[in-house]
Amino acid sequence: MVTVRAPATSANLGSGFDVFGVALDRPGDVVHVEKADTTTIEVTGIGSEYIPEDPEKNTVGAVARALDAPAHIEIDKGVRPASGLGSSAASAAAAAVALDVLYDRGRSKKELVSIAAKGEAVVSGTAHTDNVAPAILGGFTVATEQGVTRINADISLVTCLPEIVLSTRDARGILPERTTIEKVVDTVGKAATLTAGMARSDPELVGQGMHDTIVTPVRSELIPGYESVREAALQTGATGVTISGSGPAIIAVCHEQEQRAVANVMLDSFADHGVEARAYQTEIGEGAQLRAR
Repeated sequence: MVTVRAPATSANLGSGFDVFGVALDRPGDVVHVEKADTTTIEVTGIGSEYIPEDPEKNTVGAVARALDAPAHIEIDKGVRPASGLGSSAASAAAAAVALDVLYDRGRSKKELVSIAAKGEAVVSGTAHTDNVAPAILGGFTVATEQGVTRINADISLVTCLPEIVLSTRDARGILPERTTIEKVVDTVGKAATLTAGMARSDPELVGQGMHDTIVTPVRSELIPGYESVREAALQTGATGVTISGSGPAIIAVCHEQEQRAVANVMLDSFADHGVEARAYQTEIGEGAQLRAR
């Protein structure tokens, strides 16, 4: 049996739609794999009752097929499904790394990114790498058709997950089909600023670069209390706040000493809107890690 843990992730970070991603130190999924004649899946943990165990409908089933690596796969969910924290990517990433080790395929972690993305396609409809790249490689990643660039950044974060469900398909369905050149120029500038901030591990620059005027405004309407939560976090010391992935989780960048206060005020602000939530004080962390063999 091989056991691998893969982290939750946050994609987009505002200005880097479908390109940027970060691995979060917590929470994460743990996947156990054991050789078998056919692939079977067992799911436990947070939200497991909503996750299909049919290999044709589960992300890890697609990964096993792509690697030609049938196995009995046990998934212990630590990342809630439909959270905006890369739940399906965490499972797919952990399974890709674990199955590669189990069958001694010898693929590099960068090669496994495209394999794990095939699992993501089961959930989102397309093989996006913005979540699976950091889930496997860790750090801050820039994923394009040309490949993945990784930056080892040291940034403190708070993710706040409200008890509402927002599917990736629904969040993509409301995206604007057109925008203005002014907004494109602004977004490019913000994305460049964010990338420079990650390279310097500078939370001020990263926060400035998270602002987005194209995708975030329309998606924020699907999250009750978003603007109030965002404003409260900024007033309490966060340097930048945006939607994590497709939501409903919200991610804030801050200095380490401000984490507790930012987490508490985000929870309080959601509560003011009648929404229960959970906050994680975390940081940019490592990618998928082998735990046992």
